[in-house]
Amino acid sequence: MPQMHLPLFPGGATEINETLSFARTDGTVTYFQCGMPVFSHDQHDRASFRLITAQLYVTCGAKQADIARAFGVPQITIKRAVKQYRAEGMGFFAPRVTRGPSVLTAEVLEQAQGHLDEGQSAPMVAERLGVKSNTLSKAIRAGRLRVPAKKKKPITRHTLPPAAT
Repeated sequence: MPQMHLPLFPGGATEINETLSFARTDGTVTYFQCGMPVFSHDQHDRASFRLITAQLYVTCGAKQADIARAFGVPQITIKRAVKQYRAEGMGFFAPRVTRGPSVLTAEVLEQAQGHLDEGQSAPMVAERLGVKSNTLSKAIRAGRLRVPAKKKKPITRHTLPPAAT
């Protein structure tokens, strides 16, 4: 017969399930399992919160619904954290992936505008500068580059001689 253990939670702790609880004190969140502290973090530290909630589900057997209910967050938040934890492990603290540096720097834009002013086509300028023609086209549409208007040939009207009556 399994031995019963009493829910031993510190005063002011919020119960997650029969064995897990957490308490907020002085801006710190502390997690307890069977009354023993297992983890703590600043109350504004989202990465640590996502990590510990995923660990509570994966290693401690807490239900996602119980965790979501205890913290008042949507259940999809817990599911996403668990998915990330299983895929990346401790990847919650990795720096965010951002775009690389801009291809069209001020110098490249100046060179491109010079070529466009000479009458070269956008794809030709892109090839010459080593950038994608799509990138150059987007810059033209956004107004960062301008294509000079094509010179129009004057329309000459030929007049017909008056009809003989």
